[in-house]
Amino acid sequence: MLEKIISGGQTGADQAALDVALKYNIPYGGWIPKGRKTEAGPLPSRYRLSVMPTSDYRDRTLQNILDSQGTVILYHGRLMGGSRLTRELAKTQKKPCISVNLVTHDPFEAAVMLQSFVEDLKIGVLNVAGPRASHDPDIYMDVKMVLEILVYLLFLDKALTWPHGMALDVDPVFPDSVDAAVDQVMSDLSLKSKTAVARLDPSDIQTVYFSWVDALRFRLGLDTGNAALVDACQRDADVPYFTIEDAVMVIVKAVKSACEQACRLRVVQ
Repeated sequence: MLEKIISGGQTGADQAALDVALKYNIPYGGWIPKGRKTEAGPLPSRYRLSVMPTSDYRDRTLQNILDSQGTVILYHGRLMGGSRLTRELAKTQKKPCISVNLVTHDPFEAAVMLQSFVEDLKIGVLNVAGPRASHDPDIYMDVKMVLEILVYLLFLDKALTWPHGMALDVDPVFPDSVDAAVDQVMSDLSLKSKTAVARLDPSDIQTVYFSWVDALRFRLGLDTGNAALVDACQRDADVPYFTIEDAVMVIVKAVKSACEQACRLRVVQ
């Protein structure tokens, strides 16, 4: 079972992997060159990576390979530069490595290949690598999509058994803030469901997300143009390339916090 995602923190593929880990509460990490160096300047502080004693990209690439149980390289067309170096270093160190060309494999096919790689080799710590954004402007969104499908495939069994307990009738007035959305969802949930969400380990947030995503998109008007709520969620998340699914996760995490608070209040009373 996938337990941790690591990367080198560079723009593009690396940061897409970190953003997926942050979204789904998957433990993450990795090494970054001295000074938190990326092509866009120092890596933003929201990414908590370990800092190498040198500024050499090769050193951090090697360390991430050594600290993982397997490496995936996602790319378009040809392996070049740092991506090719990653494959060569993994081969030299005799560490498992899979390279997936996203030109010849669509996101679902790529995710299925990764699922087999992770499950067959029992990879707990996965190192994700690929081009930087300046070399491939499309790589961030494509890597994010592949990894989100991978998370879905890995946690599907848990999600299918999660009781969402949510009403599906649509309120004619959709919430326009995260707090209002949380209030609406909380009013839909039974006491049993609130308690279950509150007791859920943060690392298992995927089970709630994949069980609720369709219902929340419908219930909160996210599929019918509730741009105000999406904008409010994006302000809370502070990530680029924000999607409706990202908005759902912001709300799911806020609902979990509300359930935890409600349970604490019941205990005190």
